Amino acid sequence: MKTVVRTDERILSSDIFDRDKRIQRPDHGMWAEPGKNIPIYHRCGVLVVGGGPSGTAAAAAAAKQGADVALLERYNHLGGLSTGGLVIWIDRMTDWEGQLVIRGFAEELFDRLPADAVAGPSRGDWGSQDVAKAAHWSQRTAAYHGVVTWSPTIDPERLKLLSQEIVLERKVKLIYHSWAAVPIVQDGAVKGVVFESKEGRLAIMADVVVDATGDGDLFARAGAAYVNDIEEADVHHCMNTSWLFGGVDMDRWIEFKAGQPEQFAAFMARGREQLGLFERPFVSWRNDIALFMGPRQSGYSALDVDDLTAVEVRSHRAMAAHLDYFRTHAPGFEGAYMMLSAPQIGVRHARRLSGVGSVLRSQWPEGRALADEVGVSPAVSPKFPNISIPYGALVPQQLDGLLACGRHISCDRNSHGFMREIPQCWITGQAAGVAAALASRAGIAPRAVPVDALQAALLNQGVYLRGAAAESAAAPSPQAAVA
Repeated sequence: MKTVVRTDERILSSDIFDRDKRIQRPDHGMWAEPGKNIPIYHRCGVLVVGGGPSGTAAAAAAAKQGADVALLERYNHLGGLSTGGLVIWIDRMTDWEGQLVIRGFAEELFDRLPADAVAGPSRGDWGSQDVAKAAHWSQRTAAYHGVVTWSPTIDPERLKLLSQEIVLERKVKLIYHSWAAVPIVQDGAVKGVVFESKEGRLAIMADVVVDATGDGDLFARAGAAYVNDIEEADVHHCMNTSWLFGGVDMDRWIEFKAGQPEQFAAFMARGREQLGLFERPFVSWRNDIALFMGPRQSGYSALDVDDLTAVEVRSHRAMAAHLDYFRTHAPGFEGAYMMLSAPQIGVRHARRLSGVGSVLRSQWPEGRALADEVGVSPAVSPKFPNISIPYGALVPQQLDGLLACGRHISCDRNSHGFMREIPQCWITGQAAGVAAALASRAGIAPRAVPVDALQAALLNQGVYLRGAAAESAAAPSPQAAVA
């Protein structure tokens, strides 16, 4: 086990647990798959593969832009890690001044979620440096570096339902229980995908495909360049299955954690000693539900089925061990019970696209609005200005017919630490969806979409952009610009 300490570039301290011993998989030989004709299930303008945060945003944005959209999802719900993965603490959407910069689709979600499905500071407190307010919200994942932020926790079931209803309202063809297997590539461009379902193999053809798988499954299998280097000293490459405990009193837990630091330190030390894999709880959207987003496990690959299985096994065993320990030793957990383990494994990193542009650590100090800005991310600490997200980070260097969004966009390993978060996935998903719609309508490659038309359309959908990009709000309609 190693502990990642809090620095200016890391919000939370965290324990990282190394993998169990790797067992070499034996060679069982090969089997030649016979060729066959695959029925075409559907044809559309924009196909979004993956209904996580970025894919849901992409489908909703493309449909809002007027495209004929299909959304393919392997589970029975939308939202991905923000729902099925129980990453229900939504990271910071305000900058260090309290300005809301993660807007557009994200803002629509929070405007429409029921009040009792969201827990976080009131809008008037965003950016506050009041010591008492910051102290209160620092225990509730909504204040860092002495600044209150808009980083709420949400009810995952409400977000599942709302995400589904938004895409259906916009006439998106929603396809659950279907797993994209093979991209259909012709003349260097992706033309659709083959997917697996209970019906067997089927195909969907599309003008533009948006890879929102999170792991870059489609662009990698289509031959696009990518990288998979990691930052060893950060948690962003770790995996785990999150869980919820019900029947708790988080106010009592926080009183213990904040008010008795020596006893809390002893509690944590004993937990590490007794359990090995050990994690502390976070608040959720309700006082009687605790969220565990670890223990974070290092050295496993999100692209290896044996590793994925091993992480699931370790995580479920850790959930049971934590329940026994917390019931016995943690104030507020005396009546706790195992409520839910996440249906989706918590993968933080697998592949990152090699794009026409990138989000880079070297850009952080500048805070410059890039010419092809399609979104803005809050900086990792108050010493940096807001960070520009370029359209080029969604566009493969050579492969046509495809855009990437979500945690596998083009960025370096340092920037990936925040670009993989839920709000940034909403932003890059919305940008990919709008760009795909414009490309489909005009019959052009995604890389040929005029940046000013894209920015104007994003502004029209409520996305926050800066500098020259904001001036495009007065430009001709994006449909006309790419007609």
